Amino acid sequence: MISNEILENIKNRRSIRSFKAEQIKDEELEAILEASIYAATGHNDQPWHFTVIQNAEFIDYMSNKTKEEMKKSNISWIAKMGQSDRHIFYNTPTLIVVSGRQDSYSPLTDCSAAIQNMLLAAESLNIGSVWIGLIDFFFALEEEVKKLKLPQGYKPYYGVCLGYKASSKVPTAPERNKEVISYIK
Repeated sequence: MISNEILENIKNRRSIRSFKAEQIKDEELEAILEASIYAATGHNDQPWHFTVIQNAEFIDYMSNKTKEEMKKSNISWIAKMGQSDRHIFYNTPTLIVVSGRQDSYSPLTDCSAAIQNMLLAAESLNIGSVWIGLIDFFFALEEEVKKLKLPQGYKPYYGVCLGYKASSKVPTAPERNKEVISYIK
């Protein structure tokens, strides 16, 4: 099997849900953000916008508001999670909200590609990361979203938590299903 640094980085990246309180260095954050803007993008629209939040009180506030909305869910595991003591953003020191310009060709796809680059760049710097979809419950609150000061015409999609890993013990990758590939030659 062919292997190199990039392929190993892809295989080794895991979602990290326990962070040190220490803020990541500015130059590390800039490198991660730069990697994100080099993602593939339909028609070179580059429709993404990144809101970097490093205010612990605001991150806690967002977590609490998100959980309040999750409690109302008809999906039992989401409602139960909303009632837990769990911090939705795992007490991350850095939360990045990824938004897409709505008049572009494929903003959700492009923003997802940018997030994947972000996650891989973080791993290459030994910084923990996790992609947060449940933040969508916060995004459903129009008045709360205004606090993010997004540019006009942008819709928030996801959150990304970044921070130094609290443990050197990183989860191993679950076995991958290799029966998902077909060839036409």
